[in-house]
Amino acid sequence: MRSKKNRPKERGRVGISRRMENIMNCLCSGGQLKADQMVPSSEILAANDYLPSSSSSRAADVEPRQDTGNIEEAESSLRESGCLNYEEARALLGRYEYQKGNIEAALHVFEGINIAAVAPKMKLTLAKKGERRRRRSQSDAAPPMSIHAVSLILEAIFLKAKSLQGLGRFKEYVSCYRSSTCICTCLSNEAAQSCNIILDIVESSLPEGLHVNFGSDCKLQETLNKAIELLPELWKLADSPHEAILSYRRALLHPWNLDAETNAKIQKEFAVYLLYSGGEACPPELRSQMDGSFVPRNNIEEAILLLIILLRKFSLEKIEWDPSILDHLSYALSLSGGLRALANQVEGLLPGIMNREERYYTLALCYYGDGDSLTALNLLKKLLSKRENPKHLPALLMASKICGENPNFAEDGISYARRALESLQGGCAEMRGVANYLLGISLSVHSRSVVADSERVQRQDEALHALETAGRMMKVRDPNVVYHLSIENAEQRKLDAALYYANHFIKLEGGSSVKGWLLLARILSAKKRLKDAETIINAAIDQTGKWDQGQLLRTKAKLQIARGRLKQAIKTYTHLLAVLQVQRKSFGSGMKFLKGSGYPDKSLELDTWHDLAYVYISLSQWHDAEICLSKSRSISPYSAARYHAMGLIYQKQSLNKEALKAFANAVDIEPTHIPSLISMAVVLRHLGSQSDAIVRSLLTQALCLDRMNPSAWFNLGLVYKHNGAASSQEAAECFQTAARLEESTPVEPFR
Repeated sequence: MRSKKNRPKERGRVGISRRMENIMNCLCSGGQLKADQMVPSSEILAANDYLPSSSSSRAADVEPRQDTGNIEEAESSLRESGCLNYEEARALLGRYEYQKGNIEAALHVFEGINIAAVAPKMKLTLAKKGERRRRRSQSDAAPPMSIHAVSLILEAIFLKAKSLQGLGRFKEYVSCYRSSTCICTCLSNEAAQSCNIILDIVESSLPEGLHVNFGSDCKLQETLNKAIELLPELWKLADSPHEAILSYRRALLHPWNLDAETNAKIQKEFAVYLLYSGGEACPPELRSQMDGSFVPRNNIEEAILLLIILLRKFSLEKIEWDPSILDHLSYALSLSGGLRALANQVEGLLPGIMNREERYYTLALCYYGDGDSLTALNLLKKLLSKRENPKHLPALLMASKICGENPNFAEDGISYARRALESLQGGCAEMRGVANYLLGISLSVHSRSVVADSERVQRQDEALHALETAGRMMKVRDPNVVYHLSIENAEQRKLDAALYYANHFIKLEGGSSVKGWLLLARILSAKKRLKDAETIINAAIDQTGKWDQGQLLRTKAKLQIARGRLKQAIKTYTHLLAVLQVQRKSFGSGMKFLKGSGYPDKSLELDTWHDLAYVYISLSQWHDAEICLSKSRSISPYSAARYHAMGLIYQKQSLNKEALKAFANAVDIEPTHIPSLISMAVVLRHLGSQSDAIVRSLLTQALCLDRMNPSAWFNLGLVYKHNGAASSQEAAECFQTAARLEESTPVEPFR
C-alpha cells in the first residue's frame, strides 16, 4: 500500500493532470483559455514530473528529449505576468508535443498561434530591451511582454519550421488569383517563411544588431542561431537557389551576435554551395563597403573570399582547424587560375597544420599549375630527398612528368619513373601503367637530344616499349597513352602503327579532340595521302567550334600547298586571319580567358603571317610577302621565323650577303631555329667564302636538333659531294637518307 505521506502529492498530480488536460483539449480545439484555466507556475513545474517522456509516433529527424528549460521559461513568464496567455500556452504545449515526437500534433498546436497579432508586441519588447541596454536605464514603461515570453514564441515559430521540414512540407505549389480570369501556380515554402518571420522580427526590432549577451537569460539567442542556420537549408530543399544565397548573405552581413563557430559554419556552407550548386548568383550589393574594397563578381570569387576569411580566422585562433577548407579553396583557386595565391595561403599556414610531405607536394602542384615548373621540381626534390621520403609515389610520378617536358631534365625524368616502378612492384596495375607512360615520355624526349646514333636508337626502342607496356596495363583505354604511342610510332616512321593508334585515340575521345584530328591528318600526309588528309581536316572543321578551328585551318592550308593549290591556300590563310581578328576583338572587348593565358592565339596569328609570306615568296610576290612580314613584326618584333623569311626574299633576289645577315639574326634570336641553320649553310656554300667545315658544322647542328630533316641531309650530301671522290660514300648515304625521309615527311611536324 502507498504511504499516507505520498497521498497529498498524488492528489496534487491528479489535479494538475486534469487542469493540463483541459488546457490541451482547449488548445487543440482552438478555444480560448478562461481565467480559472490559467496555470500557476508551481503547478507547471510539478506537471513536468508528471508528463510522459515517450510517444508511439516519432519523426525520424527529431530527437525526443525532456527539456526542463521550457518549464523554467514558462515560470519566468508567469512570475512577470501572473499567467500564461493563449499564444504562450500553445508554444509550450507545441514544444512538449514536438519533443515527444508527435510532429503532426505539434504542428497543429503551433498553427493556432496568431503570429500577426503577437508580432508587434514582440518587436516592441525587443526594441525596448535594446534601448534599455544602450541607456542603462530602467525608468521606461514596462514592455508589453516579458523577454522570456518572446523567446518562447520565437522558439515555437522555429519548431513549426522544423515540423514542416520533418513532414516534407518545404516545397508546395499553391494557386494564386492574379486577375478575375487567370489563376497561376507559384511556389510556397511555409517552413522557410516561418524562419523568415523570426529574422524579420529581430532585425526590425534591433536594426543595429543584438548586443553581446542579449537574451542570455533565455533561449532567444540560441533560437535565433538555429533559425539562421536552418533558413538556407530550407530554401535548398525547396530547390530555390536564389533565395538560399540571399539567406546566406543575410546571415553573414547582419550583426546577429553569432558565436565564432556558428559564423564559420555558415561561411563554409555558403562557400560550398556557391562552388558546387551549379548555378550562378548575382553579385552581392555591399553598400557598406568602403570605396576600393573588393566586391566579388561571381560565385567563385565570393567562395574564395569566404574561404580565405575562414583561413584567416584559423590563423588568429578564433576557430578550430578544418582541413576541408583548404580542399575547397584549392578547387576554387584552380578553377579561377589562382594557384599562385593558393601557394601563398599554404605557405602562410601555421606550423603543424600540414605535415612537411603534404606541404611540399601541395606547393609543387600549385607552382606547376601556375607555370613555374622549375620551382615545383625543386620542391619535389626536397620531398624526395633522403631526409624526407625518397619513395613518395605521387611526388616521383609528378617529378618524372615535369622532367619529361624539359629536354634538359629528361634523364632525371627517366630516373624518377624507374624509382616509381621499383616502389610499385606487385602493386596497382594502373599506377604501374602511369609510371611506364611517364618513363616512355622521358625516354622519347631524351632520345632527341642524344648525339650518338646507337644510343638514340636504343632510347627510342625503350620509349616505345615502355609506352606499349603502359598501354597493355591500361588495356589501351587511356587516351594520353594511345596518343603518345601514335606520335612515337610516327616519329620512328612506323606509319601503319601510328595510323592505327591515331584512329583509336579519336574513338576514345569521341571525335572531340582537335589534336587527334591534326595527328591523323599529319600521318596521312606522311603516307602521301594528301587528299584523304584534307578530307579529314574538313570533317574536323565541320565538327569544331569557330574559336577552335585555327590550327585545323592552318594545317588545311599546308595540305593545299603540298598539293600545289596555292591560291586555295591563300584563301584558307585569309579566312584563318579573319577568324583570329574577330577572336582578338572579342578578347579585347571583355571576353574572359584563364588567368595568365593572355591573348589565346597570338602565336598562331604570328605563324600564319609567316606561312602566308612563304607562299608569296614561292610566287615571287615580294611586296605581298613584305606586307605579311610587317604584320608579323607588329605582333612580335623579334622573331626568328620573320628574319628567316626576309632572308629567303633576299636569297631569291640573289642578295646573298643580305640573306646571310638575316639568317644570322634569326640564329642569334633563336639558336635552335633549324630552317635558319640550314639556309645559312646553303648561302655560305654558295658564297664559297667559308670552308666546308663551317657549313658542315651548321648542318650537323641542325641534324642534332632534328634527325628526320630531309633538307639538312640533302645539303650535307652536297657538301660531301663537293669534297670529291674521297667523300662520295658519305654523300651517297646522305642523299639516300634524304630521299627516304622525304617520302615520309609530313606537312607539319608530328608533335
